[in-house]
Amino acid sequence: PKRHKYKRNEANKMTENYQRAEVLVCALPYIKQYSGKIVVVKYGGNAMINDELKKAVMGDVALLTLIGVKVVLVHGGGPELTETMSKMNLPTRFVNGLRVTDRETAQVALMVLAGKINKNLVNLLQGVGGRAIGLSGIDGHMIQAKKLDESLGFVGEITSINTDPIVDILDKGYIPVVSTVGCDDEGNVYNINADTAAARIAASLGAESLITMTDISGILRDCADESSLIRTVRVSEIPALYKDGVITGGMIPKVECCAEAVRRGVPKVFIIDGRVPHSIIVEMLTDEGLGTMFIK
Repeated sequence: PKRHKYKRNEANKMTENYQRAEVLVCALPYIKQYSGKIVVVKYGGNAMINDELKKAVMGDVALLTLIGVKVVLVHGGGPELTETMSKMNLPTRFVNGLRVTDRETAQVALMVLAGKINKNLVNLLQGVGGRAIGLSGIDGHMIQAKKLDESLGFVGEITSINTDPIVDILDKGYIPVVSTVGCDDEGNVYNINADTAAARIAASLGAESLITMTDISGILRDCADESSLIRTVRVSEIPALYKDGVITGGMIPKVECCAEAVRRGVPKVFIIDGRVPHSIIVEMLTDEGLGTMFIK
């Protein structure tokens, strides 16, 4: 009986090894397609809060780098900023989904986004075998901005992107981890929407694709039916999806950012479910993918 059990275990191991080999062979065309290309990942949502998912995302980013993909990780951190402000007894107010940002709030955003969150992500990446350097939009005046609306205070509208710091870090073999705070020539600090920043950075870098992580499967034709996922959306089809009520609420600004990236020359933009472990790898290196792809 022990010999039979040993043989079964060996057979199971061989089957698992063959399956792993098959996965790698199937992924090879996609690895060739992306190797040497820039991919921007906008990191946020539940995947940024859950520790297991966070580690899985960092592992995916490190793996992509090891197979030759130049990954740029762009992150926000709204929930943690809200939590920090609460601890500091500072009020939080939103208008049309945008945080009203006075000068003090802008400084707290700088501390939380460019400090705590950014450096923790760098540390996590290095812990799973990646080589990362943290940046903020202020470094090298990477993200220059102006006030989007006087009533919102220091919420920034991007005026220009300087990709030189990102390119320099990529050329040295590191993963740039970018927090989305911006600045102007007078030294003011601006809170920048992470989806908007990721779209502009991807376009300015001439990225092969932009991957936006969210807390939904993608664009659903019926929000109550996960099987109604729309796998491909042409930018020209977006107004009809608004009209039909398919894209509503908080998804509207995300979709607008995806469309903006495509219009500015990014060939493929994805919205994927960050709650699914290894969703980046599944989207990039398999036939089926798992989210919605936006194309011209």
